[in-house]
Amino acid sequence: MRMNVEERFRIVRSIGEECIQEDELWNLLTKKPHPICYDGFEPSGRMHIAQGIMKTINVNKLTSAGCKVKIWIADWFAQLNDKMGGDIDKIQTVGRYLIEVWKAAGMNLEGGNVEFLWSSEEIMSRPHEYWPIVTDIARRNKLPRITRCCQIMGRKEQDELTGGQIFYPCMQCADIFFLKADICQLGMDQRKVNVLAREYCDDIKRKNKPIILSHHMLPGLLEGQEKMAKSNPNSAIFMEDEEAVVNLKIQNTYCPPNLVDRNPCLEYIKYIVLPWFKEFKVEQKTKNGEKTYTSFDEISADYVKGDLQPADIKPALAKALNRILQPVRDHFKNDERAKAIFEAVKVCTFLY
Repeated sequence: MRMNVEERFRIVRSIGEECIQEDELWNLLTKKPHPICYDGFEPSGRMHIAQGIMKTINVNKLTSAGCKVKIWIADWFAQLNDKMGGDIDKIQTVGRYLIEVWKAAGMNLEGGNVEFLWSSEEIMSRPHEYWPIVTDIARRNKLPRITRCCQIMGRKEQDELTGGQIFYPCMQCADIFFLKADICQLGMDQRKVNVLAREYCDDIKRKNKPIILSHHMLPGLLEGQEKMAKSNPNSAIFMEDEEAVVNLKIQNTYCPPNLVDRNPCLEYIKYIVLPWFKEFKVEQKTKNGEKTYTSFDEISADYVKGDLQPADIKPALAKALNRILQPVRDHFKNDERAKAIFEAVKVCTFLY
């Protein structure tokens, strides 16, 4: 059954914590049955559950609404950002591992609506298209405007940046036009470079600007962590974490009673468990029963009142996350190609 514009807009808009601009998104969906969405990632180590499951949920929503999704495997960008020591072979090994994770997690790759594109291959195949865009963006922007974008690389404006890291935002901005993206579907941490792309459209008098659809950033599991950090294995659930590891991490997760705001456990329920299962089941031993929630508002209300406690939330959350992750674990244990890639990643990352 073909969706109407209202339903497509509802699905696509639901992905973004912020949308710039909603009227442009509506017009795009009205005029274009299959808009192109751009997302990208640096292959830089293990994949945490936000990158694995939230991206899978978002991509599946976009393709269900008729969008075509181009996932940019930014291997050259990881090298510019000195990830994996700048070793391109290690970076590409990690990139292959991440693709395997998404396949196993349930990303809908049927019908050719999702493409994985390696930046090195695409740029090398069409350099005459790519580099003029990069150089034009670079010449039109002063250095302070470019360095304001350094958050996209996990850096700070006051950091001492290499020449490559200064050039990086110009390249990422160019990616949007090179890939002919209608929608930039990345995290809130990538917002500044996406805004740069819209500003560039003003500079060159381009009418159709890329729409920015920025998804929520999950916090780290520990108190005071605004986002998950791969450098701290206790700050996130990783896609290949074993069941016992997940249970222990959730048990130790910051989860203040009666407080919903910036509560990592509740954020995992809201952005991962509910979208995945459409429900959240809690067993309350003190009340001798199981309660099934179908909306976050219900969960939030009971948690604020104290009818739900951390001791209720944590076991249920760990159980749900383990159900989501089990197919990924099975894939890397039973598929020989995936297993070989994973073993190579272990060597590359020195984390095992």
